[in-house]
Amino acid sequence: MYQSRNAKLTLGIIVPNFVSLTFIGISKFAVDLLIKIKTDDYTAEGGTTLFVFSVFFVIPLVMGITSAYFWKDLGFKNIRYVTWSLLNTLIAILMSAIFLKEGIICLIIVSPVIFGCIVSGAFIGKVMFRRKNNTLNSSIIGILLVIFSADLFSKHQYTNKVTDTIIINAPINKVWQYVVEYAPITEKENYWLFQVGMPSPIQSTVDGHCVGAGRKCIFSNGYTFDEKMIVYKPNQELTFDITNQPRDPEIMGHIDILRGQFILKDNGNGTTTVTGNSWYKLYVFPVWYFDIWAESITRNVHLRVMEHIKTLSETNV
Repeated sequence: MYQSRNAKLTLGIIVPNFVSLTFIGISKFAVDLLIKIKTDDYTAEGGTTLFVFSVFFVIPLVMGITSAYFWKDLGFKNIRYVTWSLLNTLIAILMSAIFLKEGIICLIIVSPVIFGCIVSGAFIGKVMFRRKNNTLNSSIIGILLVIFSADLFSKHQYTNKVTDTIIINAPINKVWQYVVEYAPITEKENYWLFQVGMPSPIQSTVDGHCVGAGRKCIFSNGYTFDEKMIVYKPNQELTFDITNQPRDPEIMGHIDILRGQFILKDNGNGTTTVTGNSWYKLYVFPVWYFDIWAESITRNVHLRVMEHIKTLSETNV
């Protein structure tokens, strides 16, 4: 009897994770196939990984329901469902690191969603299998499979623009030189994701001071964004397209930075208003969750650079 309980408990951990790997494999195969077909509304850049809604919601729900099937006769209290669901989450995260090569930052971002869906699925399954209503149970699983299939073939495109503004106590011509290029940032990181290992901006260099010239934004750990200046108006506007960017498991495999821009305004009182804009394309869904993180990361990149420009401009007036 004891061995039977242990076997059911273990199966409630092993089988759901096997199921998740299977469905993630199906999802990735389907997504890659659609990308190769290059349909108008379902594309991704080379080297970019696209993860759809189902990977983070439907599959973890199915994992939880599958676990509940094996645990249904064990008489677990609610806290046990939560505890073992947490273990399933940790295993799923570990497998993501091993098989999907995801970085620590990505795993931090997705772990709350995965855990929430796994434990929700476990409690849904607990109710399903307690009632022993095969029609209801089949309907719920069927609905999840329909959502999974529909999601794979749905449109997956999303771009956004993030804007930040800062006032610098220095004349516009002084500020402009540091907008174009700046010496390495030596200030300590104050954004928690930068502190735990996410690459942060440290320096910008240019090949020339004109439209068409190359520009580099250098991040920590040696990552470099290659840029091309498409608007170069001294003391007014600098706009650049991103021509090459790192493919790194810490976020950069799931987002493309498309364009950056600085707009300067002389306030007429010895101060300058600098507005920073960035455009990006997101490859992880649902947008309502992951864009919160994308906006936060982009904003903190802006602020780290703009605060450095402010420091340089005000110190060297």
